[in-house]
Amino acid sequence: MSPTQLMGAMLVLPLLGAAVVAVSPKPLAKHLGVLTSLLVFGLSIILAWQFPEWTSGGFWPGSLAGEVKETMPLALGVSLTLGIDSVALLLILLTTFLTPLALLGSYTSVTNREREFYGWFLVLLSAMLLAFMARDAIAFYIGYEFTIVPMLFLIAIFGGDNRRYAAVKFFVFTFVASVLTLAGIIYVAAARAQAGLGWSFGLAELQDFAVTGLTDRERLWVFIAMMIGFCVKVPLFPVHSWLPLAHDQAPTGGSVILAGTLLKLGTYGIYRIALPMAPDAAVEVIPFLVTLSIIAIVAISLVCVAQKDVKRLVAYSSVSHMGVAMLGLLALNPVGLTGSVMYMINHGLSTGALFLCIGMMYERYHTKEMDKLGGLAKRMPIWAFFMIFFTMTSVGLPGLNGFVSEVLCLLGAFAARPTTAIEYPGLIGPKWMLVAGLGSVVFGALYMLYMVGRVVWGPLKEPGHAHGHGHGHGGADAHRSETGSGGAGHGGHAAGAAAHASQAGAHGGATGGGDAGGHGAGQAAGHAGAHGSSHAAHADHLPADLTAREIGILVPIAAVCLLIGVQPWPLLDVITPSAKATLAGYPEAVREHLRATQSSATDVGERTALVPDAPEGLTR
Repeated sequence: MSPTQLMGAMLVLPLLGAAVVAVSPKPLAKHLGVLTSLLVFGLSIILAWQFPEWTSGGFWPGSLAGEVKETMPLALGVSLTLGIDSVALLLILLTTFLTPLALLGSYTSVTNREREFYGWFLVLLSAMLLAFMARDAIAFYIGYEFTIVPMLFLIAIFGGDNRRYAAVKFFVFTFVASVLTLAGIIYVAAARAQAGLGWSFGLAELQDFAVTGLTDRERLWVFIAMMIGFCVKVPLFPVHSWLPLAHDQAPTGGSVILAGTLLKLGTYGIYRIALPMAPDAAVEVIPFLVTLSIIAIVAISLVCVAQKDVKRLVAYSSVSHMGVAMLGLLALNPVGLTGSVMYMINHGLSTGALFLCIGMMYERYHTKEMDKLGGLAKRMPIWAFFMIFFTMTSVGLPGLNGFVSEVLCLLGAFAARPTTAIEYPGLIGPKWMLVAGLGSVVFGALYMLYMVGRVVWGPLKEPGHAHGHGHGHGGADAHRSETGSGGAGHGGHAAGAAAHASQAGAHGGATGGGDAGGHGAGQAAGHAGAHGSSHAAHADHLPADLTAREIGILVPIAAVCLLIGVQPWPLLDVITPSAKATLAGYPEAVREHLRATQSSATDVGERTALVPDAPEGLTR
């Protein structure tokens, strides 16, 4: 099987799986969804095994001598051309690794409309893989943009009480911004066609023409248009407000893949398309983007300190963490870019695992508020171990995966000094690196350890009557639409809530007559079934601590985090050549920018020196 055929099979298989899941018997839907995602993961392992360009920085197929790049022409220069380098393949492996774990983690949390949940998840998988595999700008954009549709439905159907608002906000922010990215792509392709080179949306052709065929002003506006779309997807301050709400309202599996892979489409788009297309324009905008990244790191870290909801705290932390990844990209040197790619991978693993742990806790207690929880290590020691472990990976404890990527991003920023005397001059420098380090290392450890201290340690505190809201666990409205009545978001009515319903009905009967009592009982019982279950009732199908299935989900992620922390060299060796290829035009572009800036400053100084001194009498 050729590499193009193998990648094509990885794109088609999830779509076929989604179609089968849609018509399958309800009890089989989740098993078919997980099986399909595991098959795709297996194909990605075969792809990685066959990949010959790990240390060359080249794309496959097409880079090897005599190798023919397969393409499927469509219309107006658009073609379905697939190709990957080492960075794209690493992100593909991250996606296919996390997807079956996210689906397995949804077995007990999503018990209604399962066919829709697992079907949309598989469609989302196919769209993400297309974005990472595409070597045509329109094919990339289709995958990049189509991820919005399944995630929209996952949030709107299976999310929390405020899920519809969260879904609409997610859609509006990401869709409107990405239209500007599309406009930039079309402008470059149209300019290329007007120059007599014909219509083509191949990434290599567009990047070559943008560097040589557009004016400085055109390149600047194209770069700005693309960066707006990508920065919203990252998301970068101040266009980040959609993300904490989306995470908070999304089902657990949706949060895992949103943090693990979906956000990386923004940084990957910058790495793959925006940076190589306009080096001289990028250096004009980068100081502004660095400022926004540092604000995201420091200010959002302070916002995290003020959070009372565990899931919202981790959601906001993603904004701060992605600010660090952006800082590595903007360092414009191989150390920073390598650290940024490592950060994409490590953030996906650590934060995705944290969302899984929070979802497992939520299934048992139906609350994420730190004021209602505490000392859970006494009740859930295995869960507490994983929660602490993944918190340590998130804060960058030496020996774990987060440490390597964070240090490289900060070292890249430190080395990005504005001087022409070094191989890779930059526009950041030590002062800004220290500010970013304060927000990332100090404040990051502060809010994460504070969260762990409140929830894991201390005296045991459990909500006496945990009323869930179908939040991230099947969606109460989804069940009502199927059954026509209130349904348990977690499969089965809650004993505690049912008892509460009976008391409400009895009280209604005593105070307002038999009909009122019956209505009160029915209304309360419906509310209990649709919105919650007590902790005691939930123990009927989930033990106090993690099950073997839940442990089996978290162990592989923990193993990968530990392996990357102890032996990061294989990843560094395969990322660095690709990073250098992305930065090919930047050393000279930055030097020209610094010379122009110094020349301008010199001219201003000379003009100031030519101004005659004021008469002595006027200076008194």
